Amino acid sequence: MVLSKGDEYPLHQTAEPVAYSGTDRNFYDRYFFNGYAPDGSGFFALAFGVYPHLDVADAHFCVIRDGVQHCVHASCELGMERLSLKVGPISIEVIEPLQKLRLTIEETDGIAGEIVFEGRAFPIEEPRFTHRIGPRAFMDYTRMTQNGRYTGWVEVDGIRENLAEGTLGTRDRSWGVRPVGARDQQPMPGVPAPTFFWQWTPVNLPGGSLFFHLNADPDGTPWNTRAAWVPEGGEASDIAEGNAVLSAELQSGSRWPGSASLQCDVPGAPSSLRFEPVMRFQMRGLGYTSPDWGHGQYQGALKVEREDVRLAELNPLQPENLHVQMICRVETDAGETGTGIVEQLILGPYAPMKLNEYFDGGA
Repeated sequence: MVLSKGDEYPLHQTAEPVAYSGTDRNFYDRYFFNGYAPDGSGFFALAFGVYPHLDVADAHFCVIRDGVQHCVHASCELGMERLSLKVGPISIEVIEPLQKLRLTIEETDGIAGEIVFEGRAFPIEEPRFTHRIGPRAFMDYTRMTQNGRYTGWVEVDGIRENLAEGTLGTRDRSWGVRPVGARDQQPMPGVPAPTFFWQWTPVNLPGGSLFFHLNADPDGTPWNTRAAWVPEGGEASDIAEGNAVLSAELQSGSRWPGSASLQCDVPGAPSSLRFEPVMRFQMRGLGYTSPDWGHGQYQGALKVEREDVRLAELNPLQPENLHVQMICRVETDAGETGTGIVEQLILGPYAPMKLNEYFDGGA
């Protein structure tokens, strides 16, 4: 029996039931959200992933308070039901597609929340990410990204706080092929250890939203990059595309970004922006590079666990700590101020930042 709730809707992509998503075992379907107060404080994030061929779903919620990143991780067997957007205590409700969603975290080990996201404008579609390592498809996915406003509350250990007025952030939806679940142990002849360079800068400014991302080879050659601007309340036809260059310093002894500047050539967008970090978020809290809660890992019928990460005590060059988002104050060349993210992950050498080894840090 492979029929599921999705088969009632006209969303099939092949002649097979919705439970089947092509043939690649690494196919995934993912939600991501982050949010922060206008001054860059009060950060929270949520991720929800479905892995149809692994028959697993997982979800994570994190909130930072007083230098501690409090996390709830959950994983369950999917049972071939891709429209059941609930894993343990974490669930997502689509109130209005492409515009409004509700996030619920039922009380779990002292952490709970009820949060509503509402988009500032129509989401952008980023260029398709396709990348091979040797003959193997390492990535092949599509992503849409949208800035928005949040309302609601988060509770940690009995202390409930309403989200600050004007809380902003970003959400994305991606689907396709990424490395998920148990790692393939068979080596590829003649192919060295995989390398990866990634930067992403969604920015909330008073007049609209600016987005930039870069995937690059170890010598700095881009293989996927684009900048886009959408004004407040903009529709799909209002999205402007162009080019940008991000210059980011590395914090000493780490691969974490420090201050950064973005030179932008996109109609309607500022031409220059400066980023100053306010707070650091570890993406391992959402399963990225996590040794225990990696995406799609089988954890049994249902497993839920709390984790508390003291941010000041982390070794920045441990593999699970490399992937970060820096919440930043942003100032444009016109004196306009906003808030944004510099997300960065660097695996292996990267010549433009003078990284020569697999895990060395900045000078």
